[in-house]
Parts: sequence; C-alpha cells; structure tokens
Amino acid sequence: MAEHARSGEPSEAEAGALAERLKERIYATITMIAVIVGLSFGDPGPAGAAATVLTTALALWLAAFTADQQAHRTVHRAFATGHELRRMLYVSSPLLTCAVGPGVMIALSALGAMSLRTALLTAVGLAVASLFAWGFVGGLRMGGGRLLAGLVDAGLGVAIALVKVSAGH
Repeated sequence: MAEHARSGEPSEAEAGALAERLKERIYATITMIAVIVGLSFGDPGPAGAAATVLTTALALWLAAFTADQQAHRTVHRAFATGHELRRMLYVSSPLLTCAVGPGVMIALSALGAMSLRTALLTAVGLAVASLFAWGFVGGLRMGGGRLLAGLVDAGLGVAIALVKVSAGH
C-alpha cells in the first residue's frame, strides 16, 4: 500500500471502486440521454419533465443499490454494512447526480430563459459532451487515441440512447 501512496496511483481496491463508479456514471448518462430525447418529442411541461428526470435518476439508483445489496446478501449471507455499505453508496451515487444537468436546464426553461425543447436538447448535448470527455480522458490515460476514443464513446452513447428511444424506453 505504501507503494501506491508514493506513486500517486490508487490501490487496487480504490481503483476498482473508481472504475465501478465511473461505469455507473456513464450508464446513467446514456440512460438519461434516452429519457431526455423521449421527453423532447412530447410536451410534458417543465414540471413533468423535472419529475420524469428526477424519478428516473432515483429509480436507477434504487435498482442498482437493491441489486448490490441482494448480490452481497447472496454471496456473503449477510446485509452489507459498514465499509461495504459505504462503498455501495459511493459507487452508486452517480446514478442520482445524472439528473443535475438536465434538472438545471429544465429549471432555466421554467424561468423562461429558453423553451423546454431547447433545454432538453441542450441537456442531451451536455450529456453527449460528457461521454466524449470521459472517452478522451480514457484515451489520454491509455497513452494515445484521445480524440478517437472520445468520439467513439460519444457516438456509442448516442447510438445506445437512440436504440432505447426507438424501443419506446
């Protein structure tokens, strides 16, 4: 462990939690893109859009947390407590934060700064930009292909979201 502290790299356990947390953030972002695109085709009003975004984030978090707790119970024959519970909450928290960007844009719409459709499409653009940024960082950390990695990740996120929207989700 002292080796990790000196090198500035996280321990294996810390790296695992960070990777799982980032996975949840990316998953939540892609899911939220599909939800927001779906909202942009309707006329839910700012309150309806906000309720949909917030309940989607909450449902994603509850589903992940429930699955984590159930898996832990099944494998370890006990509820996760203490460190394990804190790790589950840490890893799954990005599922809640995925509502922040869209929520801010919807709030701006409610305040009259822009139409709801513009706010929703801007939120989609910001979410796709975040996928690009994570891909870019991944390419940078791997030592090359930053732009390509960013474009691929953003493109895959959009493609997955479009599949979800076309399937009616």
